[in-house]
Amino acid sequence: MKGISHLTFIVRDLDRMATFLCEGLGAREVYDSAHRNFSLSREKFFVLGGTWLAAMEGEPPSERSYQHVAFAVSEPDLPRYRARLEALGVEIRPPRERVEGEGLSLYFYDFDNHLFELHTGTLEQRLARYADGR
Repeated sequence: MKGISHLTFIVRDLDRMATFLCEGLGAREVYDSAHRNFSLSREKFFVLGGTWLAAMEGEPPSERSYQHVAFAVSEPDLPRYRARLEALGVEIRPPRERVEGEGLSLYFYDFDNHLFELHTGTLEQRLARYADGR
C-alpha cells in the first residue's frame, strides 16, 4: 500500500464544487472532461495539498453525517479559511468538544452534504494527548 490515490465526491453542480474547492480551499483545477466522459459522468479533477480530488456529476448523499475528510492546516490559517468559506455561503458547523492539545478544527459542509474538516493537529499529538488521560 502506497497511500491514498484520490478522493471522489458526487455533486449536482461541478462548477459550484470547483468554486468551493478552488476559491474556498485553494485547490487547483487540473482537468474537466467537458462532455467527453471517460468515466460514469462528467468529472473534474483538482489538486489540494498534494491530494488528487475528483468531483463527478450525480446524485450526492441525501443526508448529512459525521463521515468526513480532514485536511491539515496551520493554526494561524484557520481564520483565513473560515472567512473564504463564509464568503461563499458555506455552512460552518460548531466545533465538537475537544481536549487541550489535540489541535483545533473547522468543520463545514459543501453544497452536497459532504462534511470537511480543516485540522491543526497531528496524529502523534492526538495520541500523546489521549495517552495522557486528562
